[in-house]
Amino acid sequence: MKTVFVTVGTTSFDELIERITSSDALQTLKARGYERLVLQVGRGSVLPTPDSCPNIRLEAFRFKDSIADEMKGADLVISHAGAGSCLEALGAGKPLLVVVNDKLMNNHQMELARQLHADSHSLYCTCSTLTETLRTMDLSVLLPFLPGQPKNFANFLDKALGVQ
Repeated sequence: MKTVFVTVGTTSFDELIERITSSDALQTLKARGYERLVLQVGRGSVLPTPDSCPNIRLEAFRFKDSIADEMKGADLVISHAGAGSCLEALGAGKPLLVVVNDKLMNNHQMELARQLHADSHSLYCTCSTLTETLRTMDLSVLLPFLPGQPKNFANFLDKALGVQ
């Protein structure tokens, strides 16, 4: 069963939850072969019920100790632009669509979303362009996100400080 996992992390991003459960977005997901939608809604005030989304299997929760299983079981991850959530999805090797909350002041989310997109690791949009992005997205253009090499940095730091 093709699954979309949506995460807002520990924040409140009701607009994303409302938009992804709108009839247009649900019809688009269904047309693209997705049959299951799992929502992690965080501190938001919107908590959709399974019967609120006809024609697609819906599950929603606020928080879990770990969302690793949801990430692992997803065919597509839609995430707010929090660095932790984005890196977790990319580290799990999942196609990622980052949704920037453009209503936040002094928002650095767009910078992260643009850079991940420029490096071909994710797609990005805002809530107002979410349905169109879902309709036109080509996940085959995304490149794997390779983990960092902390040992190389540690060696560099040791050498720079004269420890090595």
